[in-house]
Order: sequence, then C-alpha cells, then structure tokens
Amino acid sequence: MAPVRTLLQRLCSLLLLVAFADALKFDLEATGWSKQRCIRNFVGKDTLVVVTATVDGYKGDGMQVNMHIKDAVGNEYGRPKDIAGEQRTVFTSHADAAFDICFENILTNTKYVDHPFRHVELDVDIGADAKDWSAIQATEKLKPLETDLRRIEEMTAEVVREMDYLRIREQKLRDTNESTNNRVKWFGFGTTFLLVGIWVWQILYLRAYFRSKHLI
Repeated sequence: MAPVRTLLQRLCSLLLLVAFADALKFDLEATGWSKQRCIRNFVGKDTLVVVTATVDGYKGDGMQVNMHIKDAVGNEYGRPKDIAGEQRTVFTSHADAAFDICFENILTNTKYVDHPFRHVELDVDIGADAKDWSAIQATEKLKPLETDLRRIEEMTAEVVREMDYLRIREQKLRDTNESTNNRVKWFGFGTTFLLVGIWVWQILYLRAYFRSKHLI
C-alpha cells in the first residue's frame, strides 16, 4: 500500500505542478480606448471552471482594469469592472466551445500615471482541478488516499469525455469530407459529360454548316 500511496502522491504533485505552470503572467498596457487582450481555452459542456485573476495596483490609481468572460457561441459568464487584487469567477459552461477571457486597461484621466501598466496573473482551473478537494475531503470525511483516488478518477473521466468528443468530431469531419468528395466527383463527371456534349454538338453543327454551304 505504501508504494501505491507514494506513487499517487507523486502523480498528484505532478498534476499540481502542471496546473501551476499553466498560470499566465503578463503586463497589461493602459490606453485611452478599449484595447482588449484575450486568452482562449476550450471547455466541454457542463464543466466547472474557476478563473482567478490577480491584478496589481489599486482602485483610483488612474487605471481601470475590466475583465470579460464569454464563449464562442455567445454565452457570457462574467464582466467584472475595475479589478484590483484577486478576482475569482466561477461558472459552469453551457456548451462545447472555446471561451475567451479578455482584459482591458483604460486610463481614467483622474490621476497622472507614470508607468501605465498593470501586472496580471491569470490562473484557469477546469473540471476536477476547479474543485476544492480540501472541502470535499472534510465534508465527506475522506482519507487522503481516497481523496487522491477520487480526484484521479474524475480527471480520468474528463479525459474519456474529451476523447469521446474528439471521436465524434472526427466522425463528423470524416462524413463531411466524404460528402464533399462525392459532390466534387459528380461535379467532375457532370462537367466532363457537358464538355463532351458541347464538343459533339460543335462537330455536328460545323459539319451541317459546311454541307449547307457545299464546302464538303
């Protein structure tokens, strides 16, 4: 049991390291107009997502950072204004689609700004990574090993769902390619028959014309 526990702990540590490595850090320039910087990610339907944005500075420093979370099919999940410090947004996705997290930094002209930048640290947790496993462990009175197994089980289920989604997408793309190939094939046949028909008609027409003129 001890080697299994050690293996699970190493696996969970690796997963935590990967999640930490996914955090984005960038400087957001302040402008006098709306200039957005967006980060895109894909999420499946009915998936829990936690977006944590940490913005330095403070409210009233002459800059206003706004955030807008939306997906590619028109669903909106949050539009917090004037962010300073940590801003956490939790939502459940409504569709299998990519979603954008957009930031804008606008000069408010209420105070002189010597360095018109805000530093942003963005962390996006999706699915099993978005759950508070400490709270789940305390609520359901699970052992640490049971919590690790539960988390790995959910992450494995997410991978299976992702593979099923990709398989369905691949089937749709294959059907589309086959349908396009058939249409192109019949279009090619039709064009060939049409050209052959025009060629035969031209020969018959010219021969009839030359005969009417007694040239042949």
